[in-house]
Amino acid sequence: MLTMARRSPDQGPGPTAALTAPVSYIGPGVGISGVLEVDGELVIAGVVHGRIAATKFVIAAGGYVEGDIVARDVVIAGRLNGRVFAPNVAIEAGAEVEGRIFHTTISVTQGARVNGRMPWRPVSYFDTLDQLPEVRE
Repeated sequence: MLTMARRSPDQGPGPTAALTAPVSYIGPGVGISGVLEVDGELVIAGVVHGRIAATKFVIAAGGYVEGDIVARDVVIAGRLNGRVFAPNVAIEAGAEVEGRIFHTTISVTQGARVNGRMPWRPVSYFDTLDQLPEVRE
């Protein structure tokens, strides 16, 4: 399960996620049902039905996800039907979102379609995402 703890100032800067986190890719033509837990970044260009936990999560153009997403950073360029629990969310032009997006910061590019709620949450809400009752199955 993904737990997000903030670093204290005396710990110094953490490693750059882009340099240390592997990238996993689910390409077009691939369909998955179930729970995906990924260390690092996950890019979906295929179809996923289920719950997803990753450090960074991207639904590429042409990708489709139905279910809950738990991550630090989420980028949606494809289609989503479900809930997002992420401090940082970006919804790109051409994206189609149906559901709820729990966020601290969000950007919605012109041309995106969102049908649902986007409730703001403080950063502390995301510190231990695995303890949120709404995310548990």
